[in-house]
Amino acid sequence: MTEATFWFDPICPWAWVTSRWMLEVEAVRPVTVRWRVMSLAVLNEGRDLPEGYRAMLDRAWGPVRVLTAARLAHGDDVVLPLYTAMGEQLHPGGLSDYPLVCAKALAEVGLPATLGEAADSDALDGELRAELERAMAPVGMDVGTPTIHVPGPDGTTIGFFGPVLTPAPRGEAAGRLWDGVLAVAGTPGFFELKRSRTEEPDFS
Repeated sequence: MTEATFWFDPICPWAWVTSRWMLEVEAVRPVTVRWRVMSLAVLNEGRDLPEGYRAMLDRAWGPVRVLTAARLAHGDDVVLPLYTAMGEQLHPGGLSDYPLVCAKALAEVGLPATLGEAADSDALDGELRAELERAMAPVGMDVGTPTIHVPGPDGTTIGFFGPVLTPAPRGEAAGRLWDGVLAVAGTPGFFELKRSRTEEPDFS
């Protein structure tokens, strides 16, 4: 059994598509996934960004704070269902009211509504920054979400940005892509494989 860690910010549509692929991988390969939050708002602190993107990141603190509060209060097992509940609203659902998304997601998975209060508090931001450091340590700070950690041949954690893809492969196609991820993780000195995106995220 291979253990992977999937790092995501719930507002990222590309991370959402990749997360649905990762669930397919779990169904067709001996893989178990740990789901963890990495905050784009934290990652981009102090960076010179376009005004529109900066405004979006200013609002993006809420969902990651709520997910972190839920994990700390109720354990790691709540992260995936809460992320799925948020993501369904944000991405296929097209809902952009983040406080409403958080409230509806908490209700859907049966978590206390009071966890939503974390969205407007910086009390857990230290934990968000620590989690980002853990996410980026094996991959570097010049990437974003999704980031995946997998074990290398000697057990050392190998981190990758991506894969960035759309739509999410299903069934054995998902498994073959995963096999490729493990193959490059097992290749000493492998760093990057990339092409320009020509499609928008497809949530089907």
